[in-house]
Amino acid sequence: MSGEAEPLIHGNSSEQRNYAHDDAEHEAAQQQSRALRVRTIVWSLLGLLFIVGIVIGLVGPDYYADHGWSGALPKDPDLAARRLLDMAPVIDGHIDLPMVARYGWRNNVSAIPLHDKMPMHVDIPRLREGRVGGFFWSTYVPCAGSSAEGKKFLNATWRVRDTMEQIDVAKGLIMKYPETFQYAVSSADVKDSIFQRKIASLLGVEGAHQLGNSIAVLRQYYDLGVRYVTLTHVCHNAFADSCGYIDMISPLHHGLSPLGFKLVEEMNRIGMLVDLSHTSDMTATQVIMHSKAPVMWSHSSARAVHNVARNVPDEVLRMIGTGEGQKDGIVMVNFSPAFVAPEGEADVERVADHVEHIARVVSKKHVGIGSDFDGIMDTPKGLEDVSKYPNLVAELFRRGWNKYELAGLTGGNFLRIFAAVEDVAHKLQSEGALPVYDVYEEREDMPSRRVGEAL
Repeated sequence: MSGEAEPLIHGNSSEQRNYAHDDAEHEAAQQQSRALRVRTIVWSLLGLLFIVGIVIGLVGPDYYADHGWSGALPKDPDLAARRLLDMAPVIDGHIDLPMVARYGWRNNVSAIPLHDKMPMHVDIPRLREGRVGGFFWSTYVPCAGSSAEGKKFLNATWRVRDTMEQIDVAKGLIMKYPETFQYAVSSADVKDSIFQRKIASLLGVEGAHQLGNSIAVLRQYYDLGVRYVTLTHVCHNAFADSCGYIDMISPLHHGLSPLGFKLVEEMNRIGMLVDLSHTSDMTATQVIMHSKAPVMWSHSSARAVHNVARNVPDEVLRMIGTGEGQKDGIVMVNFSPAFVAPEGEADVERVADHVEHIARVVSKKHVGIGSDFDGIMDTPKGLEDVSKYPNLVAELFRRGWNKYELAGLTGGNFLRIFAAVEDVAHKLQSEGALPVYDVYEEREDMPSRRVGEAL
């Protein structure tokens, strides 16, 4: 090391002094330059702050709050709703667009113009205007008449065939518009779709009458992408009792049938959401007590606000939660005027009343939106179609809901429930839970006894 330094130490003394002088001058110049840059930056910042102060004095601080600069939602409810939905778009639990395709276009996907104004409540321009981030495409087919299916539900009624056609038309429309829709089968898929600014497209089956009395059919629907099954529609079936429609109908099983309990167990095992809309109070109660996974109502409102059979009574609502003896779940509020208010009185404020009542009984973490658009002939004033979701958000904002509570309502609460159902299925499968192979006991096409049982 010392040998390498010697030429610098033992050089000519006059040259050594010149180097030192040059270094000093260079250092002084650098210091002056740095000081000048610092002064320039400081004065620039002071000037900018002065300008900002003048503008704030002229325009007022509310202007900045209304444009979200403060991190808060705007004070104007309509602006607040749109900003909130830009961050947390709507995930609707129930839309009947496939039914419009069936009865309006005979399921001819090629002919259905979703980019144009559709005849009912849903099309792509209005979905975008309403800030929709996802929805369940209901693959509904109606109940067969009691005379057609027979007292024991044994007659063939083509309901499984028709359901397969509705699954097909939903998938066809999703694939037809890939720039808008993204097929989703998991909570992660939904989040990814929203991140990509597409509309997450999930499938639901609206009634176990569409299962053909078979748990095996349930598994096949799951493999086809269906992620919830409503246990009943307006009719009883081999698995469970329905509530009927406006008025309660007489029970058949007094809740779940023995096969219905097994159906719930298999839904838990495979990760199929158990949907309790349309079910009787006893059916809902038994499911809540028996299910290992959270439950949902994809499109139901509050009976205490409007007393019809299709709405959920408080005694059932109180079973939902995370406390001891409760089950996690979500009630996604229906917009059908018949379930919202007396004839002629349904409007966005009345729908908000249902949302708030459910939130008071079970907390704001257990409520969502399940409009039933395209499946209802009339709509509340202010909620005429999918473009009007911001009106409901604005109304709740006026009533004091904060952005976190609103984001839960619009989709966050549902995603929590969906992920929890997936977690239960994963746990059950990892623990070795076996598939359910129980067969409907009334079937006449199967042996009455298993091989090996005594005759």
